[in-house]
Amino acid sequence: MTFTDTTRERAREIIARYPADRSRSALLPLLHLVQAEEGYVSPAGVAFCAEVLGLNKAQVGAVATFYTMYKRKPTGDFLVSVCTNTMCNVLGGQEVYDTLSEHLGVGHDETTADGTITLEHAECLAACDYGPVMTVNYDFFDGVDASTAVGVVDELRAGGRPMPTRGARLCTLKEMAVQLAGFADERDGAVADGGPGEPTLRGLRLAQQHGVSVPGFDPNTPIRSKAEADKAAAEAKAKAEAAKPAPVEASAAPVKGGDGASAPTGAATGSTAPDVKAPDDKSPQVRTAETRQPDADTAVPDAPGTKAPADRSGTAPQAGDARSAEAAGVAANVPAGDGKPAGDEAGAQERNLTEAKAGTDADGAGPADANETGAQK
Repeated sequence: MTFTDTTRERAREIIARYPADRSRSALLPLLHLVQAEEGYVSPAGVAFCAEVLGLNKAQVGAVATFYTMYKRKPTGDFLVSVCTNTMCNVLGGQEVYDTLSEHLGVGHDETTADGTITLEHAECLAACDYGPVMTVNYDFFDGVDASTAVGVVDELRAGGRPMPTRGARLCTLKEMAVQLAGFADERDGAVADGGPGEPTLRGLRLAQQHGVSVPGFDPNTPIRSKAEADKAAAEAKAKAEAAKPAPVEASAAPVKGGDGASAPTGAATGSTAPDVKAPDDKSPQVRTAETRQPDADTAVPDAPGTKAPADRSGTAPQAGDARSAEAAGVAANVPAGDGKPAGDEAGAQERNLTEAKAGTDADGAGPADANETGAQK
């Protein structure tokens, strides 16, 4: 496939939208661009994107196969998506999909023989308040049922362009892909005015009816610049610092402990724990590891709440004791074979198999009891 000069020019325009060292960010709109020419992302389209971005085809293919909006096989002029997720399904979405599938003679991700309609079921179309919904090239048809859905696809196959519930008059999938690549739709009447539907506004209506609002919210408040926001934040911080209570000075009189004795100097809070400064020349991970498994060379005696352990003779463990113990443990464990986990013995396995085949144990238990007895052994 040799892409047209128009596509190549648009590809350069897309890439120019991004910094020179971030050109691979243009991959998503470029995939829409090649889909706008071919109707799907073909191997040639993958190669084209890799060529203009300096990527390999595996990197492009990984992205093209991740997103469902990129079609990997020829797709019809109109992609009809029916939501079959929870909300729409409860309201009849599955019935709508099944009816269309039978009427068109195609299943999920299949295209009619005339190349007009590609049908797919969608997990969610983000319009639960209008369910059941279906989209045609991503434009919404709300509150559909089986009969209205059949009417829409029949009009499409007859060459008509039914008006979506929300949005402009329908365009083909290739025309939609041009828009998704970031280019304006030049068709007459391509942009339609329209507000949100009543189900979307229901929450707002209830809030207005019951006087529910965010405290202090003023919709007419202008958005501040960064400098103004930084200044306001600094003033708020200074105000909060000024409102803090002054620190309580330590009393010169000794503070009595629980037993009436004087607490150590500096223990104004009543704590008798000495202040121990943790060594800060090591990372917390190293310090924790050394505290848990110390030896003579690496113990941290001044870590808070810990000290290097000593044996009965009072001598600290010698360097390398941990390594010796680990080596002894390794030597005592038989390496695992290919057919059994470590620690299992062939004799035990054979004995269990023999008991299972016999179907009974020495006490005359049945098969189920034998299995339980073997498990206990």
